[in-house]
Amino acid sequence: QVDLVESGGGSVQAGGSLRLSCAVSKYTYSNYYMGWFRQALGKEREEVAGIDRHSITDYTESVKGRFTISQDNAKNTLYLQMNSLKPEDTAMYYCAAYVSAYDFVTGRSPNYWGQGTQVTVSS
Repeated sequence: QVDLVESGGGSVQAGGSLRLSCAVSKYTYSNYYMGWFRQALGKEREEVAGIDRHSITDYTESVKGRFTISQDNAKNTLYLQMNSLKPEDTAMYYCAAYVSAYDFVTGRSPNYWGQGTQVTVSS
């Protein structure tokens, strides 16, 4: 099992910043791809950012230029730096990991999920 624990969420005003962290067990050799997902109240879950084992990153269009995903293998931690936050970014944010390349490539759901951390952005 891979254990994921998010932290760093909170309430901020529009234009503010937050940095989310995800502590991961067996991070350096267990994960093919990791990502940050979010789910707003009453809405479907969406992926906002991802990073593969070669440090190639990807972002959904709505957060490009504002969010940055990164990883620190020495600390077994995944980060999501969120700048210029908007009320539309309000959601529960989840860290997730794929340990299976097949599951990632074929579009399956991530193999492991964290418990989530709430981000609330006010106008």
